[in-house]
Amino acid sequence: MFYTPDADALRAFLRDKLDLPFTDTGGGWLVFRASEVEIGCHPWDGRFQGFSFYCDDLKETMAALRRRGVEFTADIAEEDWGWVTRFKIPGGDEVQLYQPKYRPRQAPRTRVSKPARRRASARGGKSR
Repeated sequence: MFYTPDADALRAFLRDKLDLPFTDTGGGWLVFRASEVEIGCHPWDGRFQGFSFYCDDLKETMAALRRRGVEFTADIAEEDWGWVTRFKIPGGDEVQLYQPKYRPRQAPRTRVSKPARRRASARGGKSR
């Protein structure tokens, strides 16, 4: 979750600049999906605590984000675990973008539950 003084601007940034897929849950409340996580934006008068995005190719991702108007606040720095930079988000905060040196683990595939398999079989359909 992001807690920010300007949730509408942050939602627009995630939608328009980062091009994250989203669901409009009504009243302008957008819930975003980014790989294995969901991101919600809620108004809050406090400070943001910290958040990171990762990518497979940092320079390529930075170029694409710059074309959409994202402002980077740091040069690429090499850490033991990867290459990292930061960019501004609405509300006055920054987030980290990094390319890991390690291979991120893939999320496990979702399996069909046993009751769903039985229902598919009962209808003559195939289950996966």
